[in-house]
Amino acid sequence: MGKHEVGTPKYIANKIKAKGLQKLRWYCQMCQKQCRDENGFKCHMTSESHQRQLLLFADNASKYLSEFSKEFADGYLELLRRQFGTKRVPANRVYQDYIAWREHIHMNATEWETLTEFVKYLGREGKCVVDETEKGWFVTYIDRDPATIALQEALAKKEKMDRDDQDRMMQFLEKQIERGKGVGSSHDHVATDLVRSNESEQIKLNLALKKKEEDENAKRLAPTEFKLPSTKKYFSSSASTSGSIREKGEKRKASALDDIIKEEENRKENAHRKPNWLTENIVVKVMTKSLGEKYYKQKGVVVALKDKFSAVVRLFDLNVKLKLDQAHLETVIPAIGRQVLIVNGAYRGNTATLEKLDTDKFCATVKIDSGPLNGRVIPSIEYEDISKLHSD
Repeated sequence: MGKHEVGTPKYIANKIKAKGLQKLRWYCQMCQKQCRDENGFKCHMTSESHQRQLLLFADNASKYLSEFSKEFADGYLELLRRQFGTKRVPANRVYQDYIAWREHIHMNATEWETLTEFVKYLGREGKCVVDETEKGWFVTYIDRDPATIALQEALAKKEKMDRDDQDRMMQFLEKQIERGKGVGSSHDHVATDLVRSNESEQIKLNLALKKKEEDENAKRLAPTEFKLPSTKKYFSSSASTSGSIREKGEKRKASALDDIIKEEENRKENAHRKPNWLTENIVVKVMTKSLGEKYYKQKGVVVALKDKFSAVVRLFDLNVKLKLDQAHLETVIPAIGRQVLIVNGAYRGNTATLEKLDTDKFCATVKIDSGPLNGRVIPSIEYEDISKLHSD
């Protein structure tokens, strides 16, 4: 029987049927052919092309099974990651969404016979968190993307800083409350009952009241009381007035100068503040556990920069070189009196001497000892903006 002509109702009906999903048991994965009924599947099984594909499969069956299994697992995990993220969802729901794609890899071509075996495999390999309930198996995707891990670490660091600020504020408020209680306790007044030794004694109030007329007379001034001020008094008052005006002008000039200096500092800060701070010849500390426990919190020196956000670090104790990302490192604060390098902010690139540390506010005071700004003291610079300078 020949094919129906293009445009006929039967041709259109066959095309519509071919677009939709068919039964999985009538699909041949090796030939990637979908049959619409049992008779068509039997005819395909006896065809010459299918027999050739079976011979290829028989030569290396494990290779084809592993390839199909890998493609199926990758497609399932990709759909789980994109559509559901790290949410806990039923495994069968993800599977139904996956098989809705017509070109998907069928499970009967993989090494897993059922969806339960596949879900257990995901749990054993650590790709998902799986758990079984009365409603079936549930899966939760484990995101190990470096960008996501870096974002989580940054959020955790910010949350820790906010929590530390809140703890410091609560401690300060508790100290103020205790201090207020201590001061108020010495002046506490206890209410007592009124006790009169003599009941017949009268209470007298002695209030010195003046009449309204006397007050008005006191406000009136006699004609002889009006006198012209002396010239000496006039000049002294004018001198004091001019002195106060001069002081106000100096204060106004000083405040204007402070505003100009502040604007200049803000301009420098905005111009030199960058997301990357890695610089050669500074001491840094490894703050990631993904490399192993022996590398965690190890100190080293930056010997070379690969790009803006990665560098080669030589660890002091282990004497090894590692290529590390900026997100996995943090600056090192030396002892007072040692040299540091300003790695970010308005004074980026200047060497300075550490003068003072403020552990409550996580900042330090440094004094620049090189360049045109030699001798300038910078108060309240954050720990993240300075790092210990390596000396051979």
